[in-house]
Amino acid sequence: MTSPHAAPGGIQQQQFGTLTVIGWAGEYEDGRDMAFLLAYSLGDGTDGPQAVSRAMRQLAQEVGLPVGEVVNAAENRNFPVTLLVEGGQAVLRMPKLTAQYVAPPQWLTAAQERGLVYFMLASTPWPQARPGVEIGEQALREFVSEEMMSTAAHCMLPVRGLAG
Repeated sequence: MTSPHAAPGGIQQQQFGTLTVIGWAGEYEDGRDMAFLLAYSLGDGTDGPQAVSRAMRQLAQEVGLPVGEVVNAAENRNFPVTLLVEGGQAVLRMPKLTAQYVAPPQWLTAAQERGLVYFMLASTPWPQARPGVEIGEQALREFVSEEMMSTAAHCMLPVRGLAG
């Protein structure tokens, strides 16, 4: 597993609080490396962490990311969540969120080799994972628990570059 890194900045929105992304690469079910990207809130929205959780679940529903199943975004050309990987960076775009992630080499290799990134939108706030602060593997493992995974939206995003 590569060391997880939170994106250097966060996007502050009243209902969501500070939104950011973190990525890592590690072994997947088939034994090969997978690039993972997790979008989450710090839970610092104006109405508190519980309202942030509701807003994140509503956002997932609005963009077609159901909880409990993995959507393959490559099967829908008009899917509202996209990932551009170019020049050592990944840019995640979805309604109400655009985030840039400076990716380490192992993450980039896994993303390019598979042509897919496993994306999760967490409804559980993670106040300890502030933008620009390195997160240890143990802290990541503790956050990405069965409980968090069961309330998150999941999808496989095709890796796109500037050329197409």
